Amino acid sequence: MTKIAVKNQSITEPKLQRINNGKQKRIGIMGGTFNPPHIGHLMVADQVLNQLSLDKILFLPDSKPPHVDSKGAIAASDRVEMVRRAIIDHRNFELGLMEVNRGGVSYTYDTIRALTISHPENRYYLIIGADMVNYLPKWHKIEQLVQMVQLVGVCRKGYEKKSVYPVIWVNMPATDVSSTWIRNTIRHHGSVRYFVPDLVLQYIEEKGLYQDEADK
Repeated sequence: MTKIAVKNQSITEPKLQRINNGKQKRIGIMGGTFNPPHIGHLMVADQVLNQLSLDKILFLPDSKPPHVDSKGAIAASDRVEMVRRAIIDHRNFELGLMEVNRGGVSYTYDTIRALTISHPENRYYLIIGADMVNYLPKWHKIEQLVQMVQLVGVCRKGYEKKSVYPVIWVNMPATDVSSTWIRNTIRHHGSVRYFVPDLVLQYIEEKGLYQDEADK
């Protein structure tokens, strides 16, 4: 069972069934800096894919995220390659380059609008963490955005399943791994094995990524 929150109330909804008449596809959108991608990203994507019976998850590395500092972000080309390596063995995961190719600040509204214009037959599900749900009222053109996409909130301990916008909630085990932790661990010569896919770790080591000063 999944839960959908509307007007600050959480409502139980039966598990969604896969809908694909040969034209329409149900696509989850997983955006982010992916600096670097880690097992938490993959676990969330896989749970949303299966719990909501989606056709695929589209990973969209951003070029320059709004409302976020640089976080020591490395070149987009490196982040793209790491995402490619992270999802290479999952047939329902796909890499999208539209935000990187567009360049500049990445607003979710612009991305979803472009997707709905190019593929109006599809239905899109925007995956966000429970911590981001509270910030939705501050998002760029949020009222227009929620008319184009279904919001999917990933449950997190300490956050209520409530929103003024329609949100389908997905439950999954808590994971504390974060990109910030991974970067700092590498900079302090610690091990991140099993926290990132082997091919991603190999790329980080080959390129000598995240060897500069630790995040403040």
